Amino acid sequence: MRVLGLNTKGAEISTEFNAGLSTFLAMMYIVPVNAAILSQSGMPFDALVTATAVMTIISTVLNGLWSNTPVAMSVGMGLNAYFSFGMVKGMGIPWQTGLGIIFVSGILYVIISVTPLRRWMIETIPMNLKRAVSAGIGAFIAFIGMKQMGLVVHSDATLVSLGDLHDPRLQLGLFSLVLTTILVLRGVKGAFVISIAIVTLFAWLVGISPVPDRIFSMPASMAPIAFKVDLVHALSLSFVPVILTFLLTDIFDTMGTLAGIGTRAGLFGKEHSVSLQRTIEADAAATVMSGLAGVSSTTAFIESAAGVEAGGRTGLTAVFTGLLFVSTLFMLPFFKAIPDSAIYPVLVIVGMLMFSELGQIDLSDKAAMVGSFFIVLMMPLTYSITDGLMFGSIMYALAKIFLGKVAEIEKAVWIFAISGIFLFFVL
Repeated sequence: MRVLGLNTKGAEISTEFNAGLSTFLAMMYIVPVNAAILSQSGMPFDALVTATAVMTIISTVLNGLWSNTPVAMSVGMGLNAYFSFGMVKGMGIPWQTGLGIIFVSGILYVIISVTPLRRWMIETIPMNLKRAVSAGIGAFIAFIGMKQMGLVVHSDATLVSLGDLHDPRLQLGLFSLVLTTILVLRGVKGAFVISIAIVTLFAWLVGISPVPDRIFSMPASMAPIAFKVDLVHALSLSFVPVILTFLLTDIFDTMGTLAGIGTRAGLFGKEHSVSLQRTIEADAAATVMSGLAGVSSTTAFIESAAGVEAGGRTGLTAVFTGLLFVSTLFMLPFFKAIPDSAIYPVLVIVGMLMFSELGQIDLSDKAAMVGSFFIVLMMPLTYSITDGLMFGSIMYALAKIFLGKVAEIEKAVWIFAISGIFLFFVL
C-alpha cells in the first residue's frame, strides 16, 4: 500500500474500495453501449463485449498503478461512434483498417506523451476550437443516437424528418431519453446504468424485448477481432487526417476530463505534474493496446468523479474499479438482451453533455465564431469529425486573414487548414 501512497494521502483501503465501486457502477454501462456501437461496423457483438471489458480492466488498473490517481479509463464515447458510423459506414473503411488507424494514432500518442510535443499541441491549438470540437462531437453522436432510436429518419424531400412516434420501440426510446435526462439533471450517481436497467426490465415486462434465459455465461472469445489490425492500408496517405482526428480528439478528451477531475480532487498540483504526465502516458499506452484488442481509442472517464466524490484519492480506487469490471466479462446474456431503445438514448445524453462546451466559446472573437460554427455544424451534417475539424480550421484561418490578423493564426491551425485543403481538393 505504500506504493500507492495511502499513508501520504491520508486514504484508507475501505474508502478507496467504496470509491472504486462508485466509479464502477457509474460507468459499467460502457460495456454494452460500446459493444452495440462498434458492432455497427461489422464486428461481432459478443467479442466486443469481452474486448471492451478487458480493455477497461487493463487501462484502469494500469493507470492506477502507474499514475497513482483514481482515474478510470475505457473505450471513449464519441470516437467509437465515429469509428462505426463516420469511418466504416460513412467512408467505407474496413474495420480492420480502422483498427490499424487506432493503433497508429496510439503510437503517435505515446510519442507525444513523452516528449515536449504534448505541451506544444495543447498550448498552440486555440481553446475556442478545442471546445468547438467537443461540442461538434456532441452534436454528431447525439444525431447518431437519435437516428438509431428512430427519432430522426431519412426523407427524400427534406433529407431528414421526425420518426413514427406511434412505433412502440421509439416510444420506449423516448421514455428512456426522458428518464435518463431526469436522472442526469438531478445528479443521480450511475444515472446511465439505472436508466438502462429500468428500461430493459420494462421492455421485458411488456414484451418489446425477449427475456433472456440466463444472465451469466463464460466470456466470449476475442479471437474474431483481436490482432486483426491492418497496418498496411492504415498507413495510406489518405488516412492521415483520420489518424490525426483520433489522436487529437483523444488528447483533448483526456485533458478536459483530467482537468475536471483533478480540480475537484486536488490531484494535480500544476499543469505539468508527474501525476498528470503519467495519467496521459497510461491513456496513450492503452490506446495502442485497444487497436490490438479490437476496439477504438481509450480515454479517461468523467465518471471517475463519482469515485472522487466518494473519497477516492489514490490509484487504489482505479485498481478496485478495474478489478470490479471482471464481473462484466460474465454478463454477456444480459448485455445481449438490452434493447437498442435503452442503449442509444445514452448516446444522445452524452452528446448533450459534450455540446454544453459551446457555452464556453468566446464568440466575441469573430474568427473563433466562424471556425466554431462550421466545426459544430459540419461534423453531424457530413457525418465526419475529420471533415468538420478541417473545414472549420480552414474557415477560421480565412477569417483571421480577412480580418488582417494573419500573425495570430496558430501553427496547429495552419497544419489543419492546409491538410483540409489537401484532403478536399487534391486527394
